[in-house]
Amino acid sequence: MPPARKRRRCASRTRDDALSLDPHSLNESLQLSVTNNVYEPLVGRNKDLSLAPNLATSWKQTSPTVWRFELRKGVQFHDGTPFTADDVVFSLARVAGEGSDLKSNTSDIKEVRKVNDFTVDIETKAPFPILPDQLSTTFIMSKKWCETNRTTRPVDRRKGIENAASFRANGTGPYRVRERQPNVRTVFVRNGNYWGKIDGNAQEVVFTPISSDATRVAALLSGEVDVMEPVPVQDIERINGSANAKVVVGPELRTIFPGMDQKRDELQYSNIKGKNPFKDKKVRQAFYQAIDIDGIQKTVMRGASKPTALMVGPGINGFADAQNKRLPYDPEGAKKLLAEAGYPNGFEVTMNCPNDRYVNDARICQTVAANLSRIGVKINLAAETKGTYFPKILRRDTSFYMLGWTPTTYDSHNALNALMACPDDKGTGQFNPGSYCNQKLDQLTRSIQSETDKTKRNAMIKEAFDVHTADIGHLPLHQQSLARGVSKKVELVQLADNFMPFKWISVKK
Repeated sequence: MPPARKRRRCASRTRDDALSLDPHSLNESLQLSVTNNVYEPLVGRNKDLSLAPNLATSWKQTSPTVWRFELRKGVQFHDGTPFTADDVVFSLARVAGEGSDLKSNTSDIKEVRKVNDFTVDIETKAPFPILPDQLSTTFIMSKKWCETNRTTRPVDRRKGIENAASFRANGTGPYRVRERQPNVRTVFVRNGNYWGKIDGNAQEVVFTPISSDATRVAALLSGEVDVMEPVPVQDIERINGSANAKVVVGPELRTIFPGMDQKRDELQYSNIKGKNPFKDKKVRQAFYQAIDIDGIQKTVMRGASKPTALMVGPGINGFADAQNKRLPYDPEGAKKLLAEAGYPNGFEVTMNCPNDRYVNDARICQTVAANLSRIGVKINLAAETKGTYFPKILRRDTSFYMLGWTPTTYDSHNALNALMACPDDKGTGQFNPGSYCNQKLDQLTRSIQSETDKTKRNAMIKEAFDVHTADIGHLPLHQQSLARGVSKKVELVQLADNFMPFKWISVKK
């Protein structure tokens, strides 16, 4: 390895790995962050998260329901195949098809039409003013490569099906995949034929998952790695006091929340037979008011969280601080609500939880379980790695679960459509494993989607959140803070969506 490359090698460690290199296989921020360095969307993001031209150089509405995208010329995939409109038409169909976990990104698209080799028209089912935002994490693949490698359908994480796109990649992005060993390491190298400017100087990025918090911290402090996340909240002060590293802390757009099965007539993983307690709002409210969110903030998160009453946080269009008022923590009131619902002695239910995805996720679930035990609810906690957790809950094989969500459009419609809308087979409600459903909220979500007047649109967002809050459709907990450990010889851009663009990483000589 030449000396220059060695000096510009960036070693990055995270708690968990991207589950696949297929950019359409999982709508999860780490997965999208990793593949975002290899694959590209039509519309990307600047360092301030504003929209930026990417594989499309411009876009405009030619009618209320048609957007025209002018494509970038002279772009090549990593195998040398030229990028054209055929790849866009193919990729958007792939995203909308069987096995895709990003169907909600395209659920409002009626048709994608090739105008010429470098122009496409996207027709939506109704006016959709935030379509460019919606497409910012919808990555374009090579039609030719997918057909050659028999990867025309995405990897289906729910069924455990893999294909060539799971382990190999062929994008247009600033980095290529040189080596992929799932759950061991992935090596990315700079794309010498990249069409755009790469601000950073990292020639090689070695991405390694390390589940142990202590091992990751030790590697950062010793200089073995240059970037690591997440930083355990209890280690922030120690790292900041070290000679080699610092912690970059900032707000994250992700909201953490438990959800409940509200569809089945009999709760699947419970000792209650013949009915589903979560269909009763009194039970949902009892769970809400039994959770000591201030205790979680203080003892579990050590102050690195912001309690919330909404499913989106500050920084997301439609968030209103005036609405962000939680119901009071009230265990005695919660007991009374359970008794009124017919469960004076509580009941038993399994809670599914990841133990390697969000900040202190397993500890949060343990604390929620302990809180609920005080009102007579016995939680059988099933904490597991995200590799098995996500496929399970996305099959809706759960009664009670915890999830985190960052709206990739930075707009409330994304959360309303993906998390709170009645699920269908087109991608709406795709991340609503408990199948919460309110027709009024769905009607508002459709209207929000097509409304072009911002004042009217935000008023409808407010009304939709009021509906969801009144229903206690989910149990919002907090927005977690983002803490990344960084070597003092490294400069990077920390984004509130927790993406890590390698093209903005520089390593000092």
